[in-house]
Amino acid sequence: MKSKSAIVQDVIDQNTTVMWFRRDLRLEDNAALYHALKESKNVLPVFIFDTVILNDLEDKEDKRVVFIRESLLHLQNQLTDLGSSLLVVYDDPVHFYKSIRPKAVYTNHDYEPYALTRDETVRAILEEKGVVFKTFKDQVIFEKEEVVKDNGEPYTVFTPYSKKWKATLNAFYMKSYPTQKYFNHFKRTKPLSIPTLQDIGFKDVKTVFPERMIKTSVIEKYHKQRDYPAIAGTTRLSIHLRFGTVSIRKLVQVAKKKNEVWLNELIWREFYSMILYHFPHVVSNSFRLAYDHIAWQNDVEQFEKWCEGKTGYPIVDAGMRELNATGFMHNRVRMIVASFLTKHLLIDWRWGEAYFAKKLLDYELASNNGGWQWAAGSGCDAAPYFRVFNPELQTEKFDHDWKYIRMWVPEVDTDDYPAPIVEHKTARERVLKTYKAALDVNV
Repeated sequence: MKSKSAIVQDVIDQNTTVMWFRRDLRLEDNAALYHALKESKNVLPVFIFDTVILNDLEDKEDKRVVFIRESLLHLQNQLTDLGSSLLVVYDDPVHFYKSIRPKAVYTNHDYEPYALTRDETVRAILEEKGVVFKTFKDQVIFEKEEVVKDNGEPYTVFTPYSKKWKATLNAFYMKSYPTQKYFNHFKRTKPLSIPTLQDIGFKDVKTVFPERMIKTSVIEKYHKQRDYPAIAGTTRLSIHLRFGTVSIRKLVQVAKKKNEVWLNELIWREFYSMILYHFPHVVSNSFRLAYDHIAWQNDVEQFEKWCEGKTGYPIVDAGMRELNATGFMHNRVRMIVASFLTKHLLIDWRWGEAYFAKKLLDYELASNNGGWQWAAGSGCDAAPYFRVFNPELQTEKFDHDWKYIRMWVPEVDTDDYPAPIVEHKTARERVLKTYKAALDVNV
């Protein structure tokens, strides 16, 4: 029986062009794949279960790994029907690319700090061997400096950014890549085996993931229903956007026709991606650096109760329990629970961001970071620090009949439900005093 390295050597020779899939797990409308197929008649799709990333995941029942593998199986079925295959390896990408010498490697841009460093290392390794390494924009409509102020500076407020974004948008940027025209350019090979979850150190988790479907009926009503967590009023496409199982260009085409409010949500995603690119300090520091001087309470016991959904505030607890059980949380509820952690409990937004990073199916660094800093008041375009969500008023507005709450907190009306861990009025007064003390000194 051949070793895995021998199999890799057999299928990747100097006449093979590698299409390296990462956050773009689809054959349709894929920028790098289109260019690879157009420019080569011997393209082998490759996915690397990145050991650098996977080794950092503490939960070996991580639903996102299950989703990725299911998406790879879907890709494999499509490729097998075309007489080709997907090569899936479990390795450090740097080590993998040191071990092969293809004709060329094509992939799509990734913007997170680790990915940027990794890709530059891979580029250097391949170029030393004389191997072409080409990357393309795929997961956003506009990237980096494509939407900036007239003086070339990046926007730091969403509304003017979104106006410029919309003014810049035209048919060219929304046009799909017709990859299917060149499907006969995939490398002909027998199906290659895909590692099991056990092979890569994870366990299977029975999870029903959101459908890979653009529900136009939901999009048309989005502006009316999006704030009510008991209603299926959002598309649930965020996990598909995160891993590229749907095309952002296709979604923007639909949004332009159906609902500008939903389009704005897609633009928020690009806004935060742009912020991360231009202001990488936000990964570990507040966008507004003065906010790093806030005297957080960081009570570990209260943080654990927040994580478990046992704060005594029903809307907060419902959100946290939904997150823990499903990997999803409604966007309105995300704002409520984030405000509660940072404002009511005076716990550092980085603690909450890290917890969401472990649990969210749709986790991506830029949006998660941006959302948490917005809630804490420390980010660009942030809510003023003196805006403190009142969980009771939020409940009255968006879940007045407690339908969502009762779904996740069935004991809410019983003696088993805990008393509130903080009192709203007292917590509000404390956070305003604490923020003011830090900002008056450091503004």
